[in-house]
Amino acid sequence: MTVRAVLGIRRWRHNPLCRPTDRHEARVALVALLLMLVAAPALGRLCGGLTDDALQRGVRTQHAQRHLTTAVVVREPSGASRFAQDPESAVAAGTTRTSVVARWKAPDGTARTGQVATASRTTAPGARIRIWTDAAGSAAMRPMDPSTARTHAVLAGIGVTLLAAGLLETARRLVVWRMMQRRYIRLDEAWAETGPDWGRTGTGS
Repeated sequence: MTVRAVLGIRRWRHNPLCRPTDRHEARVALVALLLMLVAAPALGRLCGGLTDDALQRGVRTQHAQRHLTTAVVVREPSGASRFAQDPESAVAAGTTRTSVVARWKAPDGTARTGQVATASRTTAPGARIRIWTDAAGSAAMRPMDPSTARTHAVLAGIGVTLLAAGLLETARRLVVWRMMQRRYIRLDEAWAETGPDWGRTGTGS
C-alpha cells in the first residue's frame, strides 16, 4: 500500500479530482518508505555493531578467564544421559555431549571432582577428556567463539531493522486512519450545512 501510494504522487499532483487529503496521505507514505529504507537499516546496523562490541568483549573475557585442561573420567553419574551442557558448542560441532564424573586439577594444584560434559566417545573410567575450567578451577562451559558472537550480533541487527520497519508501518497506518476519520467528520459537517432539505416547507413536497 505504501509503494502504491508513493508511485501515485506524480499522477495525483495535477489531477483535478485529487483531494488535499490524498496528497497528505501520499506524503505520509513517502516519508514512511524513506524511513524504512534509510533509518530502519541504519538503526539495525547501529544496534548490531553495539551488540557485536559487547559480545566480543565478553568473548575476550571468557577466553581470558577459562582454561582448557585434562580430566580423568571416574565413572558415569547415576542416571547418566547424553545431553548438551553447552548447547552452542554442541550444535556447532553437530555432536551430543555425554555427562560423566571426572577428576582434574585446578590452577592452584588442588584436586577437583565433579560432573562435566564431554563430546569424547571414550568415556570409560580412566579415560582422559578435555574440559574447560574457570579461574577458580570449577568446571565451566566452553567460551563463545568470535564467529558465534558475530552471528548473534547480525541476527540482533536484523531483528531491530525488522522491528523498526514494522513500527514505522504501524505509525503510518495510524496516521492515515486518523486523517480518514477527520475527513469523514468534515464530510458530515459539510453535508449537514448544504445537504438537501427534503420535506421542508416551500419545496413543493
